[in-house]
Amino acid sequence: MKSYLAAAIQMTSVPELKENLVQAEELIEIAVRQGAQLVGLPENFSFMGEDQKKLAQAETIARETEKFLKTMAQRYQVNILGGGFPVPVEGKDKVFNTALLIDPNGQELTRYQKAHLFDVNVPDGNTYRESITVMPGTELPSVYSSETLGNIGLSVCYDVRFPELYRHLSEKGTDIIFVPAAFTAFTGKDHWQVLLQARAIENTCYVIAPAQTGINYARRQTHGHAMIIDPWGIVLADAGEKPGVAIAEINPARIEQVRRQMPSLQHRVF
Repeated sequence: MKSYLAAAIQMTSVPELKENLVQAEELIEIAVRQGAQLVGLPENFSFMGEDQKKLAQAETIARETEKFLKTMAQRYQVNILGGGFPVPVEGKDKVFNTALLIDPNGQELTRYQKAHLFDVNVPDGNTYRESITVMPGTELPSVYSSETLGNIGLSVCYDVRFPELYRHLSEKGTDIIFVPAAFTAFTGKDHWQVLLQARAIENTCYVIAPAQTGINYARRQTHGHAMIIDPWGIVLADAGEKPGVAIAEINPARIEQVRRQMPSLQHRVF
């Protein structure tokens, strides 16, 4: 593994599949032109809309999104993480919120079905019930080992509040953790950055966190601030509040340095 550039893309996705894919490609191209070799797209990047519309279009969204990811990876010769899109559950009127990592040949490297679902009454008056349409994944994410990119672990959005998932990834040797998200504006302002930094610090890993931002539909407003954070918890790149790209270097020497300076993973008792 040598140093390389990674990109966390920030989007304002809407309930229009084609419109979202056009926006995603524009941002992927920007990232690649800046030298990114690993590109992450946020949760709900290909569709963000009302639950019933999502279910009605789930088969089309899943098919077109997977095709898009493979095409983009091949076209731009990069590794791409599609941070979360609906994939129908066989025999049920529900979907898995699925993250998919694709290599430059258009081959699937690993996928993860979001385990922790966002069923929360947010103090701003909005209520979210992800479990109405989404089936929780039942398997912990695997770690994909790459000679060029390092060991990559996947998670999705609300997972970031459950450190045991990241400790599992750490035990599997992960160097880079993806946290693609559509964090609400209300919770994001207080919790987003600190949670990402905590996951980076406690596991001495890079965190790549693509994000949704702005008004996506109806009253759904997302926080933005797609970030890349180093193993010491330093924010290397922050996309702010508008659609764009956060880019930073992933440096294996930095991982080794931090783990020497703060060998907390070696000091675990439980």
